[in-house]
Amino acid sequence: MTLSPSLSLPHPSPLSSSTLFTFPTKNPRSFFLIHRKFLSGSDRRFLSAKARAKPKELVLGNPSVTLEKGKYSYDVETLINKLSSLPPRGSIARCLEMFKNKMSLNDFALVFKEFAQRGDWQRSLRLFKYMQRQIWCKPNEHIYTIMISLLGREGLLDKCREVFDEMPSQGVPRTVFSYTAVINAYGRNGQYETSLELLDRMKKEMILPSILTYNTVINACARGGLDWEGLLGLFAEMRHEGIQPDLVTYNTLLSACAHRGLGNEAEMVFRNMNEGGIVPDITTYGYLVETFGKLGKLEKVSGLLKEMELGGNLPDIMSYNVLLEAYAQLGSIKDAVSVFRQMQGARCVPNAATYSILLNLYGRNGRYDDVRELFLDMKVSNTEPNAATYNILIQVFGEGGYFKEVVTLFHDMVEENVEPNMETYEGLIFACGKGGLHDDAKKILLNMNEKGIVPSSKAYTGVIEAYGQAALYEEALVAFNTMNEVGSEPTVKTYNSLIHAFARGGLYKECEAILYRMGESGVARNVASFNAVIEAFRQGGQFEEAVKAYIEMEKSRCDPDEQTLEVVLSVYCVAGLVDESVEHFQEIKTSGILPSVMCYCMMLAVYAKSERWDDAYELLDEMLTNRESSIHQVTGQLIKGEYDDDSNWQMVEYVFDKLNSEGCGLGMRFYNTLLEALWWLGQKERAARVLNEASKRGIFPELFRKNKLVWSVDVHRMWEGGAYTAISLWLNNMYEMFVNGEDLPQIASVVVVRGQMEKSSSTRDFPIAKAAYSFLQDKVPSFFSFPGWNKGRIVCQRSQLKRILSGTESSSDGSKKDKIIDLSNSPFNLPGARTSGSDVNSSHQKDADSESRIRTRTELVPSTV
Repeated sequence: MTLSPSLSLPHPSPLSSSTLFTFPTKNPRSFFLIHRKFLSGSDRRFLSAKARAKPKELVLGNPSVTLEKGKYSYDVETLINKLSSLPPRGSIARCLEMFKNKMSLNDFALVFKEFAQRGDWQRSLRLFKYMQRQIWCKPNEHIYTIMISLLGREGLLDKCREVFDEMPSQGVPRTVFSYTAVINAYGRNGQYETSLELLDRMKKEMILPSILTYNTVINACARGGLDWEGLLGLFAEMRHEGIQPDLVTYNTLLSACAHRGLGNEAEMVFRNMNEGGIVPDITTYGYLVETFGKLGKLEKVSGLLKEMELGGNLPDIMSYNVLLEAYAQLGSIKDAVSVFRQMQGARCVPNAATYSILLNLYGRNGRYDDVRELFLDMKVSNTEPNAATYNILIQVFGEGGYFKEVVTLFHDMVEENVEPNMETYEGLIFACGKGGLHDDAKKILLNMNEKGIVPSSKAYTGVIEAYGQAALYEEALVAFNTMNEVGSEPTVKTYNSLIHAFARGGLYKECEAILYRMGESGVARNVASFNAVIEAFRQGGQFEEAVKAYIEMEKSRCDPDEQTLEVVLSVYCVAGLVDESVEHFQEIKTSGILPSVMCYCMMLAVYAKSERWDDAYELLDEMLTNRESSIHQVTGQLIKGEYDDDSNWQMVEYVFDKLNSEGCGLGMRFYNTLLEALWWLGQKERAARVLNEASKRGIFPELFRKNKLVWSVDVHRMWEGGAYTAISLWLNNMYEMFVNGEDLPQIASVVVVRGQMEKSSSTRDFPIAKAAYSFLQDKVPSFFSFPGWNKGRIVCQRSQLKRILSGTESSSDGSKKDKIIDLSNSPFNLPGARTSGSDVNSSHQKDADSESRIRTRTELVPSTV
């Protein structure tokens, strides 16, 4: 598998002291001429267009704002367009020549309103000043009011007051409208004292304030900080003058209560509102919830709703939903359910929003059975779910690890004729990516294309993640390049998903090319990028480069996270550096971080390999007595065999399912390290059982493949313990099928390396390649070999395979064998009683490992966490 048809990379040291990835090609430009697969068509068009771009012509005025066709009459639309294109010193008079005596003041009012919506006060003021000097279009009070409102909204109080003050001299009488506009101008800019002065002046001029005037003044004073008594005084003054408060008035007072935490006052205003026959709206209830939420007395809102119910003034659904949402934000399931029951008791029918709030609340608290039951109740009650409801369910089950259920929800959504939106698609593909459901991700992407929806960067990232989890490297690259072609910009998460996909398989050369493209695109690497790079080098056996990457990460001021510490520990463990592994493990503990269960499993394997049995058993006891993490305890008990019977194994399955909710990426790390510990501790039967559980949960989907020509086991993403377990099961399964009379394939193949390195003879230096080859040589000597056509495979021809299987039918004592490799558990009895190493190491392998360990120890740099 290659990044592009002609990709050919030398084998440099990809890290230098100055930069993390100095690309090996002498001329980076020539590299990208070769790697056209990474440089999409849209990128090429952009680069060529940029080279021949011409200077942009200067356009006077602001013609970029286009009017909606048919919104105004022809004359009004023409005048607006002419004024919009007018240069700063252009003549207003010339613009208006053709409209003289053709447009009414109502038409001009529409022009002013259009510019007010745009916030274009300069153009409006120029037109206004010109009209003041004319007889045929002299502004009336309506236009003055629009102008005052516009200038006030822009904070130009001096100009605003100037326009207001010159009204009498221009022969325009002030009315309640112009006064209300100027009062609002000062009020919205925090000068409520001036608003009050203008209110008094208005009354002295015998202009009666309206409800809008009082609402404006009360709002200005509430926002400006006038005390509660002052607000009540305005409210009383308003009623004294015969003006009845409306919904806006009460909501304005409740808003003041919410901001100031006035519970008793809010209660009083709400009761007064109900007595006055004013129907509350969602804003009303929002302020009540905000008020009592600040005071920690949300039950008061529930009490007020009950008062309304008893008084025969039934609250509407919005009131209950606002309170439900408040309890949901606090995470209080009990109180939210109580409100839901209260709503049902009042015979208020829940709507889709009601159910969505509760579904989200249950989901956030991991109560997935309650989510399913409530969703079923929703359907039974004939409340139709909407897109928002499905989006919540998709998010809840996606985050909970129920990836296939997410896809089922999508099918249900289609059957119910609910139109998915971008949030739906992003949630679906995110779940598919996390769960490795690449077929489903592909179908959903096709569904988007059929509907003409351009997938977002987040959607494409999910697709790449799904392909990466399944080790479908070519497909992941196609998705990445398609993303560039359609104009969806890859984000750092997109690049990290792609890098992680290749890193898990040890394809470090491909990771270098992706990182180079990432740098060229101006996307900065983050901690996840570095973690993936370190993992790629480790799996590919490039231990020195892995540690250099970690050091470069620290130099780049990119703070390591817990996964960084874990992956660095894995480098030392896989390299066989016992002392460095122990030191790094202790440093993780000293830093106050509980080492992950993966770290414990790695250390158990390291101790077992180096025959430090006392240390291994001590560490295992530490896992068993760990009170901070039940996963550590269950894993330790699993290793010791305390869950072997089927009834207890359910606890193991429960833990595996919980881990599965974190996605295939974590699952692969967990199962690799657990299998490593089990194998080296001699617990091979348990290792086989654990591998079966991993396969059931979609981990290592590439593991076993079978057709008429080839039977293969793909271990290129596994560690030694997992590879030994998988190969053992594979050989035993082949033997069982041979005994049962099934036809043998033409080739039996063990896949140990994929990607660029399949063509290189240095493939044999990959840790997993060396381990798998030595294991096969020990178990079935001289039959498996590296073929000339692919250095990433260890193969056996049909004729030789038949000899292997035929020769296994009887053991040395004449009894019939049922397996090629015995997978049994060694006793956990005495510290110091070493399990047999002959199962995995020939003398040749021991010598090779010893030589490799000595060489690597001198090259690697110790950890400096």
